[in-house]
Parts: sequence; C-alpha cells; structure tokens
Amino acid sequence: MKKLQQSTISLLVGLGALILVIVVLGLIGWLTSKPQKIILQGEVEAREYRISSKVPGRITQLLAEEGDTVSKGQLVVLIDSPEVQAKVKQANAGSMAANAQNRKANQSARSELVQGAYEMWQKARVGSDIALKSYTRIQNLYNQEVVSAQKRDEVKAQYDAALATENAAKSQYDMAIHGAQKEDRVMAMAQVEVANSNVTEVKTYLDEINLTAPAGGEITEIYPKVGELVGQGAPIMSIIDMNDVWFTFNVREDLLQGMDIGKTIKLKIPALGEDKVFTAKVYFINEMASYATWKATKVSGNFDAKTFEVRARPTEKIKGLRAGMSTIITEVLK
Repeated sequence: MKKLQQSTISLLVGLGALILVIVVLGLIGWLTSKPQKIILQGEVEAREYRISSKVPGRITQLLAEEGDTVSKGQLVVLIDSPEVQAKVKQANAGSMAANAQNRKANQSARSELVQGAYEMWQKARVGSDIALKSYTRIQNLYNQEVVSAQKRDEVKAQYDAALATENAAKSQYDMAIHGAQKEDRVMAMAQVEVANSNVTEVKTYLDEINLTAPAGGEITEIYPKVGELVGQGAPIMSIIDMNDVWFTFNVREDLLQGMDIGKTIKLKIPALGEDKVFTAKVYFINEMASYATWKATKVSGNFDAKTFEVRARPTEKIKGLRAGMSTIITEVLK
C-alpha cells in the first residue's frame, strides 16, 4: 500500500512538471509569435553648401572657424594665386596695346607726315603740269607734221606717268589726313573688344580668390589648413543652413498606407526629450534604389517589398534641432 502511494505521488509530480513545461513553452511561443510594434525611425537633414574655388592657389587666411555662424556674402577664405595675378597683368597689357592700336587707326598721321605727303603731292602736281604743257606743244607740232609720232608718243607717256605720280601722291596725302581704312578701324575695334573681354574674364577669376559664404548658416567642417594648396573646385568649407531642415525616413512600401504627400505626421525626437511631440508635413515620396532596399518575402507567401524615401518638413521651427538627430514617427494624422 505504501509503495502504491509513492508511485502515485511520483506520477502526479511528473504530470505537474510536464504541464508546467507545456505552459512555459506555450507562453514562450505566444510571446515570440506576438506581432512586434514597428518603429519608423529617420533622421534630421539640413541644406548643406560647400565653398570651393574656381582657381587653384594657396590658402593664406581662414576668416571663420568650425562652429561659427556666418551670413550670406560674408568673406570667409583668402587664397593667393600667382597664376591669376600673372593673367591679370597679361590681360591688362593686351588691353592697353589694343586700345593704342585703335587710337592710331582712328587718328590721322602726325603733322610732320601730313606735311611731307602734301609737299610730295605738290611736287608731283608741278611735274604733271610741266608734262602736260610739253605734251600740248608736241601735240601741236605733231598736228603740223613737224615732229614724228614716236616723239609725240614719248611725251604722251611722260605726261601719263607724271599724272599717275600726282594721283599716287594725292592718295598718300589723303590717307595721312583721314587715317587708316575703314576695315583697319573695324579690326582695331574688334581687337579692343577681345582684349576687354579677356580683362573681364580674368577679373572674375580674381574675384574667386576672395571666397564668400553662398548662404547663411553654420560652418560644420573645414578641410584644408592655412598654407595648404587647393585645386580647382576642391571643397574648402561646408556650411549647413538650419533654417532649411527636413526629416527623412526609409519606409517599406507595405507600411506606406496613409502616408501621402500633404499628410501631417506626429513624431518624437529623443534628443529633445521623450515627452515632446512634434508635427511635420510630408512633401516628398520617392522609390529608392532596388539593389539597396529590395526585400525578398515570396518565400513566406508574400511579395517582394521595396523601400521608399519619405521626407517631411516641420510645421514650425524646432528649437535645439540639429542635423543627424534621430526621429521616430508616432502617428500619421488623417
């Protein structure tokens, strides 16, 4: 009888242990199969500008430091570029030469040259007058058959040559009075325009050695140091504008329901306090690259889910907000 009671007790204990194990396993299974709350986490982003130079050179001075707040148009970097300085001198010299050539083309010759051309013309006129008189006399004698035709032709040739010499001297005098030809003046003016364009172009490069902030904001990073060489287009500073901020989230497409453009969302920013709730309005939704966001779920009888980038702007300015802070969507308002 005593052995029977011990056997019954052992059986009950084993049965109780088995029931306990079953309950524990069932509880574990229920907890693990219970749907987990999905957290849509994103971060704060802000408009960023990079300051770079169009010309290579050596940094001579940095007029702002990391963390400083600058305004639009504020001078922040000075660069020394001997190449640009040399081009400026070269362009100015070319402009001076072109303008001098243009003045020469539009002015008459010097008074000494004009006087010399006039005297040569008068001399040629005297020669042609004498030749004309000689030709007239010989022609009269030829008409009277006193001289031969050959003699008349020789005097006629001398008169023609004297007349051509007079015309040439007159042309030289006119050129001395009126200056260069129209084509020469046009060409000289074109050379002036080209030279002035070169000066203007070089001056734009000269402006690039004094770099200013393209927008107001906070300097977040400075790449080179004073004295270092920077190449053309190399970034020198980064400026972030905290007046132009937004929240960005990577949302799987099966979680996009109700999150349309224009909708307002509620969110928390842990860095600013767990008890504070902020609102933002969705303004951008776009599919992200599939190679980075594609998720295969067909093996579980579902579909292949893609991820979309969602951006939202805060409905009001948030004090203390910084780029890079995490943010969590708590509710999508209908």
